[in-house]
Amino acid sequence: MIERQGEAIVLRVWPFQEADLLVSLFTREQGRVKGVARHAMRSRRRFGGALEPMTYVRATYAERPKQELMRLDAFEILSSPLSRPIDYARTAALQFVAEVVEEALPEQAPEDAVFRLVLAVLDQIQVGRVWLPVMYFSLWMSRLMGWMPELGHCVVCGLDLRGGTVWYSATSDGVTCADDRRGGSVALSADSVGEAVRIFRGTVGELAKEDWPKGRAADLRRFAVETLERHLERRLVSARALGRA
Repeated sequence: MIERQGEAIVLRVWPFQEADLLVSLFTREQGRVKGVARHAMRSRRRFGGALEPMTYVRATYAERPKQELMRLDAFEILSSPLSRPIDYARTAALQFVAEVVEEALPEQAPEDAVFRLVLAVLDQIQVGRVWLPVMYFSLWMSRLMGWMPELGHCVVCGLDLRGGTVWYSATSDGVTCADDRRGGSVALSADSVGEAVRIFRGTVGELAKEDWPKGRAADLRRFAVETLERHLERRLVSARALGRA
């Protein structure tokens, strides 16, 4: 049995065999793993509130040869989402990040860039301030996964689209000019394309100093979420919840 300790983010928790809990963890060193927290529903001594989704912890766990599930021994909370106020929109935003990471990353595939991205946006997802971090996370997640289309040129004719409106389809690759737009295509405004450029050049902390109400670059947020859903090949339940916020 290999004993391990390292940084991790709790993604999901399920009841498992009487008083145990099955936990999905995104670890910095091993990527996404699953493990069993024995007797966690009976005793809070080893885990306390550390099993809340999107809690950043230092996890102590053991890897058992030829077994998929880790043995989770103890979590030390480094940062908890419950340490700051919670409302519906913030809860949905946290669930969105967890759901995307859970669905996008294969098990035991380290992704340090994604880990750093998640930590950065978690710090910014606060009551009344969820829309920028959600959009920032969605765009950067697609870029890190290799799913983000090039926004500056029409994928059909090659026309330079920089500084203008582009068109995209939730079922097709790339963006197009107006003449080559496909059936069901949606416009992404020049201003929103410009915001995407800023997001890829700046940090979420710097951008969060500005006011980002729900309506600002709403078409870009929709594009970012639909890009993720297209490549994940599923609708994101948390994205629908966010839409109701």
